[in-house]
Amino acid sequence: MMRIRHGRDRGATEIGWLDSRHTFSFGDYYDPDHMHFRALRVINEDRVAPRGGFPTHPHRDMEIITWVIAGGLQHQDSMGNGSLISPSKVQRMSAGTGIHHSEVNPSKTDPVHFLQIWIVPDQRGLTPGYEQKHFSAGDRHNLLKIVAAPDGRDGAVTIHQDARLHAGLLDVGTKVTHELAPDRHAWLQVVQGEVEVDGVQLAAGDGAAIDAEPAAKARTLAIAARSDAELLLFDLA
Repeated sequence: MMRIRHGRDRGATEIGWLDSRHTFSFGDYYDPDHMHFRALRVINEDRVAPRGGFPTHPHRDMEIITWVIAGGLQHQDSMGNGSLISPSKVQRMSAGTGIHHSEVNPSKTDPVHFLQIWIVPDQRGLTPGYEQKHFSAGDRHNLLKIVAAPDGRDGAVTIHQDARLHAGLLDVGTKVTHELAPDRHAWLQVVQGEVEVDGVQLAAGDGAAIDAEPAAKARTLAIAARSDAELLLFDLA
């Protein structure tokens, strides 16, 4: 079964420097029908104005992935890490027993557009950790490249959960498939452009929850780009 979460129906936070859209309940936005999907707890699509940003704040017991779509995001944390996250880079921060960090748009002129993704870890009280890796447009061109996984396979960042994140940049007319093993679930998030998955059309900002088939049955997801498109696909226990 597939359930669609249209981008236009997401929650919203709009303050002077921030325009954010919440796929799941977050902060002051609460919707009991959209709390999470499996271990996937947060997908926030954020646009931060020049020189705006999140001041230093705490997290714990969460795997946090940052995916920049356009612009740059300056990261600083209590582990001593500091970096500029730009498109084609994926950052993973394991909050574990507790960290503090800030995220700021250093540009004087250009906004930054990014996705903030939270995944509930498979255990509490982990040692905090940080990782950032680069996946070029070529790495993701017309395929689903794994960029986060529990075993760090194929150069992916390592997350502490039975979840795998794939990223794709598809040319219009391109078709890709993903094999969903028995008892696995998927979330497809359209970042840019338009795609069709199993006959259902999705546009930028839309998400689709794809539930597992009955035990012992696999499923092939077929994704076709109706325009040049960017997407993220989560394969979840």
